[in-house]
This record gives sequence, C-alpha cells and structure tokens, in this order.
Amino acid sequence: MTHYQAVAQNKRRSSLIIVLFIAFISGASYIMAEGMGYSLSIVGWALVVSGLISFFSYWYSDKIILGISGAREAKRDEFFDFYTVAENIAMSQRMPKPRLYVIKDTAMNAFATGRDPEHAVVCATTGLLKRLNRSEIEGVVAHELSHVKNYDIRLMSIVTILVGLVALLSDWFLRMTRWGGGRKKSNDGDSQIQMILFVVGLVLAILSPLIAQLIQLAISRRREFLADISGVAMTKNPEGLIKALEKISQDKEPLEAANKATAHLYISNPLKNTHGGVGMFAKMFRTHPPLKERVSALKQL
Repeated sequence: MTHYQAVAQNKRRSSLIIVLFIAFISGASYIMAEGMGYSLSIVGWALVVSGLISFFSYWYSDKIILGISGAREAKRDEFFDFYTVAENIAMSQRMPKPRLYVIKDTAMNAFATGRDPEHAVVCATTGLLKRLNRSEIEGVVAHELSHVKNYDIRLMSIVTILVGLVALLSDWFLRMTRWGGGRKKSNDGDSQIQMILFVVGLVLAILSPLIAQLIQLAISRRREFLADISGVAMTKNPEGLIKALEKISQDKEPLEAANKATAHLYISNPLKNTHGGVGMFAKMFRTHPPLKERVSALKQL
C-alpha cells in the first residue's frame, strides 16, 4: 500500500465514523426531545451552551494546554535539532513555523495544539528530545504537524461539542424524568407512541454519553493512524517515525503534566494506564491505537 492509498483509506474511515456520529447525535437528540414532549428548540439551546464552552476552549487551546503542562519556549541553541527540524518541515510543507515548547520531564512524549496552522504549537518533553536522534525527532515533529495540517484540533473540537451536547441533553432528560415534567398532553392515539419514545429516550439518556465517548475515542485513534502516515509522507522516511514509536513504546514512565482531558493530544498515551483490559473491550477505551499496530501499519507502506 502506498502513502497516498493509506491516507485516502484513513480519511474515508474517519469520514464514515464522523457521519455515523452525527447521525447518532441527531437521532438520539430527536428521540429524547420527543420522549419528553419538548420541541427541538431544547436541542438548539443545548448545542449553543455546549458550543460556547467548547469554542472558548478551542480558541484558547494553545494557552490553556501550555499553561496546564507547565511548558516553556524552546530556544534554538538549546534544542537545535527540534528547532531546525520543525523549521525545515514547515518550510517544505509551506506552513508557518509552529511555536515550539518543551516540558521538563524524563517521560517521552509530544503533542500539537492550536486552532489553525497560523497558531500552531508543537511541544515535546526533554526526555524525548534527549533520547531520540535527529531522524526520529523529525518523524515525531512531522506526525504532530500532520495533526495541524489536517485540522485535527478543529475536528476534535467539533466532536467535543457534539459529545457535550449529548451529555447536556441526557442530563436534562434524566432530571425532567425525576421531576415528572415536560411531557405534553396527547390524545389516546398518540399516547402509546409517546410512551414508546419516552422509554427509548430514557435508555438513550443513560447510554448516549458512553456511546458518544466511545465514538470520540474511535475518531481520535483513527486520526493518530492518519497523522502517522501523513507525517511519513512529509519526511519520506518511515524508519524515523518507526524507530521513534518503538523507543516511546519502551518508555513506561507516565507524564506528570498530562491528565485525562489532555491525554488524546499526545503522540502516545501519556498516562500509561491502558493495561489490564481484555481484547476489543480494552481497545474501545483507548485514546490511541496500540503502538505495535501503528508500527506494523507503517512497515506495510
């Protein structure tokens, strides 16, 4: 399989997941609103509230994440390979050079953030920069810049809005159920239909947040595969990223600056807490695909 075929395949799969996600959100929202006898305007208000919260998080994502992570700006003379590699890749892709930051931590990891290529940030740990050679750093930086170029930060912000919408609707539905309000009076012909919608809405209110989160994680994993392949297309050197991922997989140290809210941003799960699950069920709750699967996919190119 060529780079271009792999990129096209991953984009198709990502698009399918996103379409199914939107269909699920729309269907669940409609059933919950109808089950309580509300007009769909409540869905609109939930979307507005969720959207406003997520918009501010997205617009100031670089400042928020860098502040949480305790990162500092990377200087050219101190981190020469990191700085010049990012400079060269950005130039070759006709992208603005991202702002570069480092986290002082011996754990090996890196992430990208920023609302668009003009406001992009690439951040790496000092542990990663010390233990990878220039070719491997190039693979990691290209992976992170692929997230920026593919607007993955923007996509995941939209997905977060949709997940927030489901969470708000589910919470409101369950609260109104306890309070006994919301259902419209209806004639006998419609009462049975509304009762069915109410029961289905109740089930969805309980399960939808979990389902939405699982779909969000599936999108995150798919975008990691895409960033791997897109990054290799930038550098024309699969071996650099393969070696980097293999070294990162051997690092068992969690990153202290990371948390569950930021874990999906990193090139590898920074919490190191994915062990102990069983088979497919464990994979469903991962923010990242297993590193062995990513390396295997790159070796097939």
